[in-house]
Amino acid sequence: MTDGTGLRGLFWNDRERRPRALPRLGLALFLFVVGGVGGALASSALVALAPSTAGATLTALVSVAARTLQIAGFVAGILAAARLVDRRRLSDLGLGRSPAWWADLAFGLALGVALPGLVFAVELAAGLLRVTGTVVTRADPSVAIGPSVAPALAFALVSVYFVGVGVFEELLFRGYLLTNVAEGLAGWRGIGLGGAFAGATVVSGLAFGVGHGANPNVTALALVNIALFGGLFAASYLLTGRIATAIGLHVTWNVSIASVFGFPVSGFTTPVTVVAVEQSGPTVLTGGSFGPEGGLVALGALVVGFGALAGWVRWREGELRWHESVARPALRGAAGDDIATTTRDDPEPTDESATE
Repeated sequence: MTDGTGLRGLFWNDRERRPRALPRLGLALFLFVVGGVGGALASSALVALAPSTAGATLTALVSVAARTLQIAGFVAGILAAARLVDRRRLSDLGLGRSPAWWADLAFGLALGVALPGLVFAVELAAGLLRVTGTVVTRADPSVAIGPSVAPALAFALVSVYFVGVGVFEELLFRGYLLTNVAEGLAGWRGIGLGGAFAGATVVSGLAFGVGHGANPNVTALALVNIALFGGLFAASYLLTGRIATAIGLHVTWNVSIASVFGFPVSGFTTPVTVVAVEQSGPTVLTGGSFGPEGGLVALGALVVGFGALAGWVRWREGELRWHESVARPALRGAAGDDIATTTRDDPEPTDESATE
């Protein structure tokens, strides 16, 4: 038995049987990179196996499958870090299989169509865009699907790709990063749950914005907007304890913006859109070539999104309250039992069964 003090105590939490917050994040970053490298190698192998004489349809299938493998590698790294280093269960990352989880997902999917529809309607009414066609394929898209691919298949492949992106980014920025930061802050230097959730929301939102900093045509306003949308995703997690709404909203926002209403999404275009548009007016309003996320009109949709989320949670759960479980997960014990973490990184063991 150890007392959790001294040099060892700086890196290891005896009561929780895992490294402390900063070493955990370092190990998680390592596993994240390993997973990404593994995904890249699998992706390259798949592309190499494709015949050089493949037609447009097969090339598109291989391209999207390769991109999905890359994303899957990163997701595997996050899940490995959560399970092996953090001793978390899937529910500690906001994942689950309950009816409430699927209901939240359905709400998020619907909201991710409604908000881009609102942006489209406002810009159309204000004369900031005009419709130039329907069911249009586009050359040289950011997602490597050629214009000769059937529009229905192209739309399906784009949707599959955006499902991967949505799951990956929400698992990383909300399920993993927000959870760890909230857990690390709760109880540290007297910070309460409210302060921990506020700090974690800011950190995860800023990381989400910075993560889009290398996108084409990015602007300072675009990064601010994306960070603010990260706040909406975080609120959906904190108010429900589940990342289902965030995943659904993230997926259908991307699909709807780029392949239903014809805008760029975060600086990228897609090979097919249900409605093709041509924008005009100030870029500060429309976002220009970055897409609505880079303009002020999208902030109106963001406000509506917060209101819709509050209404949904109040209707489903009867009240608006932060879910304590986000910052105080039940960890997996060494023998498979759960360890309730009521305080963060407490160096003193609560009993002998929780020490090594």
